[in-house]
Amino acid sequence: MNKALEFSKKHGIAIITIVIFILLALTTEGFFTERNLRNILDQQSTILIAASFMTIVIISGNFDISVSAIFVVSPLFTLFVENATGNLFLGVLAGISIGLCMGAFNAIVVTYFKVNSFIATLATSFMFFGLGYLISDRSLMRPAGEAYQQIARTKIFDITSAAWLSLIVVIIASILLTRTRFGRNVFATGGNQEAARLAGINVARVQATTFILLGGAAALAGIVSSSRSISAQPSDDFSFVFAVLTAVIVGGTSIAGGKGAIWRTVAAAFFLAFMSNGFNLNQVDPLWQRIILGLVIVIAVAIDSWSQRKNV
Repeated sequence: MNKALEFSKKHGIAIITIVIFILLALTTEGFFTERNLRNILDQQSTILIAASFMTIVIISGNFDISVSAIFVVSPLFTLFVENATGNLFLGVLAGISIGLCMGAFNAIVVTYFKVNSFIATLATSFMFFGLGYLISDRSLMRPAGEAYQQIARTKIFDITSAAWLSLIVVIIASILLTRTRFGRNVFATGGNQEAARLAGINVARVQATTFILLGGAAALAGIVSSSRSISAQPSDDFSFVFAVLTAVIVGGTSIAGGKGAIWRTVAAAFFLAFMSNGFNLNQVDPLWQRIILGLVIVIAVAIDSWSQRKNV
């Protein structure tokens, strides 16, 4: 019984994702088609890029609400530099660099000034959004040439480069978390900071690194999204971070830190994508979609809370 419970806790999200995929394939016309499945994969690419490293941040014991702001602002810097120089590589480098810098700023506020990560990154979000309005002069930005759109739209084996980029990022993040000393330190830091310090782990450095890596990943996700739409514009939209956090939390990463897995985040992202796609294909009222999605998140958090109490 205990083994079955442990198996369900570890692999439950994968099982549920497979079940919903089979149900939709059997019952919903248009779901199990090559075009629809490719679209789902393409649409989830930006969420997977950011959610992979958000998983690492949350395992380390923190949150980062500024992901949406970095997602919005980085492509604005990319297009600003690309249009000014005519060099796409320099533009992308500038966009990812500004994402890393914003992640580093978050790291300083949280690890050096000891501000709660949720409050700190909520505050820095407004600063970063403001930076986006300044660099864009409050207007929509478009690339000068056609090369920019190829970042996300290039087809390789009939799958977009956006999807391939997300696969590469997921693999890199998974290796960092499960195959390196840094990954072991992330789990130790999130599980018990004091014990990690006593074990000789530089907790501040570990947490700072997670914020910086997430900043770079969010920047890449923003550039990919901007490339897909061939534009970028400033906004105060927090929706991206909610989509990312939903995938991480539904995937079973503990909001208390110390527990989680990137493969479960990936499974949760596709579970949510399949569910949303199924709703749309079956013409479910968007109001009910919101209610059901909220219920799924509440259940995921409740399960995590129950699990934490059982382990005390």
